[in-house]
Formats: sequence, structure tokens, C-alpha cells
Amino acid sequence: MRYLLGLIIGAATLWLLLSGVYKPIVLGLGGFSVLFCAYVCHRMGIVDRESVPLHLLARVPLYALWLGGEIAKSNWDVAKRIVLPGRRISPTIVRLRAHQSSELGQAVFANSITLTPGTVTVALRSGDAIVHAITADNATDMEGGDMDQRVRRLERPFGAPARREASQ
Repeated sequence: MRYLLGLIIGAATLWLLLSGVYKPIVLGLGGFSVLFCAYVCHRMGIVDRESVPLHLLARVPLYALWLGGEIAKSNWDVAKRIVLPGRRISPTIVRLRAHQSSELGQAVFANSITLTPGTVTVALRSGDAIVHAITADNATDMEGGDMDQRVRRLERPFGAPARREASQ
């Protein structure tokens, strides 16, 4: 029941932020559409911990700030490579092990890599992310596993001890 309520609150909040129209008729139609979608999702049996990740809400802002910093640093590096002469690229493809415990965690990991300029997740299969990087340095940084560890921390339940896994 709490996931259904979380879905309704989340969808209504998103709808209000994106619509920008607060007339009574539009609010009524928006409320109806949110409730109808929640009803359909509930009937389909897809309202659960994975589809409505309430457990991530407290950690997402810190992760978003960290990811924003990584995006800014990578953007600056790519811009320098474009503008300054002599800055070479060395395109590389690497296979990274995604140690996340859920498909949602693996998707966040892969999308975080893709959002970072200079890197693109080409494929995500059975826990392995195939990543294209514009430089070997970018690939080496990713193999260090900082992003992997941060996404694992993001998806970890509150109060659970941190797991240590060796990078492969």
C-alpha cells in the first residue's frame, strides 16, 4: 500500500511540476489521470519496491550532486580536448563489472556513465557494462570503481552494512 501511495504522490508531484497549469479543470483532469494510472499499475501488479523505489529518496540528492560534479569535470576535459591543440583522444572500449544487486541499480550505473561526457554505455548484459570512452585515461578512471561503489551505496537499504567486493 505504501508503494501505491508513493506512486500516486510521485506522479502527482511530477505532473504538477511539468504541467505548470493550475486551473481547476486541468487540476481535476490531472488528478484523474494520476489515479487512473495508479489503478492500472496496481491491477497489473507492477507496483513494488523495484518500480517505486522509495528507499532511494533520501540518498538521491547527494548522489545527484556528486554525479553533477563528475559531469562538470568530464565536460571540462572534453571541452579542452576539442579546443586546445595537441590534446589527443584514444577511443577505448572496456568491460566493467556492475556489482549492483538490482536491475534498477545496474540501470542507474549504466545511465550515470552515459551522462558523463566522454563515455557511453554501449551495452549492459548479465551484470557487465560495455563502455566506450574517448580516452584510455577515462577508461582507467572507470575501472577504479568509484561510480560502481557509489551506486551500490545508493541502492543499499538503510542500516545495512556496506559490502566490500573486489573490482574485477
